[in-house]
Formats: sequence, structure tokens, C-alpha cells
Amino acid sequence: MENKTTFSTMAIGLKVFYIGMLVGTFDILAALTNYYISTGKNPMVIFKYISSGILGTDAFAGGTAIILMGLLLHYIIALSFTILFCILYYHIKSLSNHKIFTGIVYGIFIWAIMNLIVVPLSHTPKSPFDTLHAVKELLILIFMIGLPLSFLTGRFIFKPRT
Repeated sequence: MENKTTFSTMAIGLKVFYIGMLVGTFDILAALTNYYISTGKNPMVIFKYISSGILGTDAFAGGTAIILMGLLLHYIIALSFTILFCILYYHIKSLSNHKIFTGIVYGIFIWAIMNLIVVPLSHTPKSPFDTLHAVKELLILIFMIGLPLSFLTGRFIFKPRT
């Protein structure tokens, strides 16, 4: 009996991990594409920006190791939000009944946590609020993390309960 429970927990954990990696990939690809289209510059600077949360402006002088650090940090953050979402999804039955609304609200929640708590407390360079930039970030989080999380979690991890 214990082996079946352990296997089941491991299987759910792997699914959560895969979904976290998938939505993290959706998010970063959208962010890289948006940055390149908006600026015409090398989007790898996004990973340096992420690393600057820990290293400050010194991150922008770094090379491949700093870029890889930013990539790792990005996926840690994406996986953390995925785990939180799965916990909420499991405990709040109504989330599975309103997948689109749930995904939109969770995307807004992620944006708020990142922009009102994480980034201000980090060492990243601060810039003035830009409404267009904020809306783009918000839409990326809704469409690349919130909605996919809502549908993938319901489909592959927690089937709707009756």
C-alpha cells in the first residue's frame, strides 16, 4: 500500500514539474520574443536582468554563467508558482469549474506578486512604471502561465471532483 501511495505522489510530482517547465518555457519564449520585437536587441539580457535580482547591476557585465543563472532562477520561479497553483487547485473545488476565470485571475496574481513584492525587494534596476510594458507583462502571464496552468492542471493532475 505504501509503495502505491509513494508512486502516486511521485507521479503527481513529476506532472507538476513537467507542467511548471512547460509554462515556464511558454512564459520565457513570449518574454524573449516581446523584448526582441520591442527593442531589436539581443533578448539574452532578460536572463541577466533576472540574475540582477540577486547580483544587482554586476549581472549585466556577466556572460554565459549569468545567463544560465537567470534561466535557472526563471524556472525556479515558474515552478514555485506552478506548485502553489496545484495546491490551491486541489483544495478549492470551484477553480476546476471556472478554468478561464481561474487562469486569468492567477496570471494577475503572479503579475502582482512579481511586480509589487519580488522585484521591489530584489536588486534589479528599478525603472519608472510604464503602463504599456505592464499590460504586455500581464497578458504574457495570463496567456502563457495562468491559462495553461488552469487547463493542464485540470487535465493531467487533478480531474474535476464531483
